[in-house]
Amino acid sequence: MKAHKFKPGQFVRVTGSRSFTATPAGRYEVVRQLPPDNNDNQYRVRNTEDNQERVVRESELI
Repeated sequence: MKAHKFKPGQFVRVTGSRSFTATPAGRYEVVRQLPPDNNDNQYRVRNTEDNQERVVRESELI
């Protein structure tokens, strides 16, 4: 298992989701690190504009 690239409290950008429930692109804060899914680390992130939380894969973040 590879180490997470981002830490809680960091601000990241979601580049757009390829999942069924598309996560809107934009600025998010990492809330917590989650276990990987299909060898891709996951994170719980909070949108800085609407405060909604979502789960995204590391490959969707910059």
